[in-house]
Amino acid sequence: MRDCGGAGSAVTLKAKPKQKAARDEGMGASGHKEEDFHFCGDRNQTQSSSVIYEHGPATISIENTAQALTIRRPFLPNRRNSYYKYSLPPTLGRYRFCVYWFQANRTLRLVYGKQSILLGGDPSSSITKGQESQKTERTSMVIFNVSYISKDGKNTSLDARAEYFFPASPESMPVWEQDVEEQLSALDSLIAQPPAPAPGATEQQTLRRKLGELEKTLAKVELEGQNQTFGKATVHVTVLRVQPTQDPQHLAFASQREEGGEVHGFTVDLPSSLFMVVKDREEVAEHRVLLMDINNQTMFQDENSSHVLGDKVVSISLVDTVVANLSDPVVLTFFHDQLPRNVTPLCVFWQEDITASSGSWDSYGCTTVTGSSQTECRCNHLTYFAVLMVSSPEITHVHRHYLSIITYIGCLISALASICTIVFLYFRSKQRDQITSMHIHMNLLGAIFLLDMTFLISEHLASSGSEAVCRAGGLFLHFSLLSCLTWMGIEGYNLYRLVIEVFNAYHDHFLLKLCLVGWGFPFLCVMLIFLANWTNYGPFSVPVYESIGGKSTNATICWITSPLIHNIVNLGFFSLVFLFNSVMLGAMVREILRQNKKGHRLKHVLALLGLSILLGIPWALIFFSFTSGVFCLVSLYIFTIINSLQGFLIFLWYWTMVLQARKSPDSQCSSDSVKLQPNSSHIG
Repeated sequence: MRDCGGAGSAVTLKAKPKQKAARDEGMGASGHKEEDFHFCGDRNQTQSSSVIYEHGPATISIENTAQALTIRRPFLPNRRNSYYKYSLPPTLGRYRFCVYWFQANRTLRLVYGKQSILLGGDPSSSITKGQESQKTERTSMVIFNVSYISKDGKNTSLDARAEYFFPASPESMPVWEQDVEEQLSALDSLIAQPPAPAPGATEQQTLRRKLGELEKTLAKVELEGQNQTFGKATVHVTVLRVQPTQDPQHLAFASQREEGGEVHGFTVDLPSSLFMVVKDREEVAEHRVLLMDINNQTMFQDENSSHVLGDKVVSISLVDTVVANLSDPVVLTFFHDQLPRNVTPLCVFWQEDITASSGSWDSYGCTTVTGSSQTECRCNHLTYFAVLMVSSPEITHVHRHYLSIITYIGCLISALASICTIVFLYFRSKQRDQITSMHIHMNLLGAIFLLDMTFLISEHLASSGSEAVCRAGGLFLHFSLLSCLTWMGIEGYNLYRLVIEVFNAYHDHFLLKLCLVGWGFPFLCVMLIFLANWTNYGPFSVPVYESIGGKSTNATICWITSPLIHNIVNLGFFSLVFLFNSVMLGAMVREILRQNKKGHRLKHVLALLGLSILLGIPWALIFFSFTSGVFCLVSLYIFTIINSLQGFLIFLWYWTMVLQARKSPDSQCSSDSVKLQPNSSHIG
């Protein structure tokens, strides 16, 4: 064979208008209007002849003799021992013929004059080699007026020859079943290697890159039928071919692997809207769906070392198509044993983080419906899916309902009481010489007001469907929480100045500096978290156990999506504030015991209760939520009641102390009371 210079790999092209009639005829029932390879020429038919279609090593080769027009391309291994033979028109003369190659469904069509032949499409035309002699004498004859579509889309003319050979490029080389099996074996070997104590991002990235290469191979593999399955060990793959129709139907698939672990199997239901979306984008010869069943989580390990149900990850993808925001969800159902009550399944997908060379599990766009022995994931996109095992407190739907009512009512009352107290303190501070303590109280109440209001609207923002709005809501809720904790710490520092410091030193712009710390520090924290990864804020699902039927649902709010950040930043920062303020409260108790004034115990008890609320001591009840059983539930109720009413309790405490100070019978008592209060000489 002779190589025609410049005859490169097959590429997508757009035929000229004058070629439309021939192209449509050559296209036939395939429905694809853009061929990936186009070869045309004139052939002098001097005797009765035929078309021979057989296996060849190149992408496409065309050979002309007086007896036959032979066209070769690589066959599947099980078909290489046979060839196809088609009769040509009996009328002699010059014929114009064209060969069209369609990469999408890997079909080759010959248009010879007015005759259109789908090469290899009719199994009855197949002839086993040896049954009919092919070694008859053949006389080479040249092909005239030859042209083909080059890689750059130009229609290039070629010299008249009897044979044309178009070598394959790496992109256009056919992929066989053994190629897929070799890649699967190599990937299984890498996964089966003894894992390091903590697999690094580099190892995981290498495995996921190998997985991506496997997907590209599966997109091009030659299939013997409509569906074909590959692999037996860790990675099990099924390729589904779906023919396009005017009225697409949903596609259901059940796993064919025998499962012996936590997950007994799974089913996939792809909606018809999935194929309608593709049809709207472009006309295709067929849809190719890839289903990958991965029984190992090694390449999908996030920084939180999250546990996936049964170590199973399922990938669903549509070749050459990014699928998102489907009108009807993709339904993926996992079948498993009954799960422990304190563990809740959560449907998640793998989100690659290119900047960090790693990734994380995210639940956005997925809804979890849980039964006693199955978990149903409804997602509006295609990617890698899994069921995350989330440890959760044993909160039933009934208790969650009661806690929600208490929280909403408490936050509303607290927000209104905070505003009233701020207004009163503002006007009262104008009548005093020292106003620092009052302004600190006002800022703390302002932070409580922001926290109450953002928490009230957080769940509504999560249900709005806008990811950007929910991220902003989660960021502002976190800012309000950190501001509240910071001003509690400032209250403790102010108590230290009033009770422990012997001399109250004067500081220039002291209140301004406190405000910079109280509001600036939380702002800096949330900005750093957001800039580190903007997905750190967004929808956060709180699992709620349903006692009837053993099901669970998710209450979604806009919050921090990373449990690690929540534990380090929120719990860590509160622990520091709690320890510092506990020491300050202890110093206050010591001062009360030192004075030991009889007849003033009620005032001292009220002062300590108010200080406890100001310093956020009841917030420590949150640590009891890590326990289980009745004790955990009781602590959650107490925590919810006290903290949701924090602004209202400060309001009551403040007015109680004002009334106590006004009823004080002597100046000495009033002086003692003043010294023990955080607002110093500003009460009574």
